Amino acid sequence: MSKTYLGVDIGGTAVKLGLVDDTGRVLRRAERSVSFDGYKTPILDTVQTAIRDFLGSHDVPKLEGIGVSATGQIDSRRGVVAGTCGNFPGWIGVDIKGTLEREFCLPVTVANDANCMVLGEVWVGAAKGYTDVIGVTLGTGVGGGVVLGGKLLTGYTGAAAEPGHMVILDTPDAPRCTCGRPGCLESLASATALIRMTKEAMAAHPESALRGIAAQSGGVNGRTAFDAAAQGDAAGKAVVEQYIHYLAVGVANMINIFFPEVIGLSGGVANQGENLLAPLRAAVGPMVFGNAYAQKHTRITTCTLGYRAGVIGAALLAKNQG
Repeated sequence: MSKTYLGVDIGGTAVKLGLVDDTGRVLRRAERSVSFDGYKTPILDTVQTAIRDFLGSHDVPKLEGIGVSATGQIDSRRGVVAGTCGNFPGWIGVDIKGTLEREFCLPVTVANDANCMVLGEVWVGAAKGYTDVIGVTLGTGVGGGVVLGGKLLTGYTGAAAEPGHMVILDTPDAPRCTCGRPGCLESLASATALIRMTKEAMAAHPESALRGIAAQSGGVNGRTAFDAAAQGDAAGKAVVEQYIHYLAVGVANMINIFFPEVIGLSGGVANQGENLLAPLRAAVGPMVFGNAYAQKHTRITTCTLGYRAGVIGAALLAKNQG
C-alpha cells in the first residue's frame, strides 16, 4: 500500500496544497489566497487554516508527514524563516516546522521554494533520472536549487544556492538588486528585470512595435519583448538579446562551478521555450570552461511540472525524512 504525504507550497500570492503518494503523483490539490485581506492575517495562520480545510474536506488517508515549500531564505535544519521575502510582513523568524508539528502532530520538513522545485523536477519532472541538477526560477526574482550526487545542496544553515545574488555586472550604473547590491543576476535576468528593460526600450524607441503589443496585452509583461522580436522589431530584438546575454552569464557561471547534467528553467520567462533556450544555449557554450573539449555537456531545458513542482518537491522532503 502506498504512503501519502501532504505537500504545501507557500508562495507570494497563494498557498498550494497537494496530497502526494510515494511515487510523486498528486492525488488531490487545493489552493488558498494569502492576500485575501491585504496580508492582515499572518501567513502561517492562513497556511494552518488551508491545511485544516483541506484535510477536513477530503477523505484523506493516513499521512506520513508534511513537507513545506516556502518563499524566502529558510533555515531548513530548524524549519524557520531566516530572511525576508517580498511582501510578507513579519515573515522573518517564523517557526514553520514547530508550529505545524504542534498543530497537526506530524513530522514537518521545510525548505526554500526553489529547492523544492528542483527536487520535484528530479523526482518526476524534467530531470528525472539525473543526480546533478540545477533548477533556476525566472520570476519576480531569480531563485535556484542545486542537487549534487542526488542530494540537495543546503549549506550549513540550509539557505545555500541563491544564484540570483551572484554579481554579473560590476559597474557603477548597474541596476540595484532587492538585496541592495548592484548588478546581481536577479536585477538583470528576472521577469521583473525583463519588464524594466522593455519599458526603457519603449521610452527610447516610441516608434517600435513594443507599445502596440503592450497595449494589446493590458501592459508590459515578460512576453512583450519576445513578441516584438518575433515580428522583426529591432527594439524588441535588442531587449531579448541583452536579457539572454545576462542570463547566459549567470547560467555559464553555474555550470563552471557545479557542472550539472541538467539546468532546468522555470517561471514565466521560461514559457518562451525554444525562443529562449536556443539562443541561450548558443550564448552559454563559449562561456563554459573546457566546453570545446568536454565529452558531455550540460543540458539546458525548461521544467515540466509547473505549479506542481513545489508541492511535489515538498512532499519528497517529507518522504525522505521518513
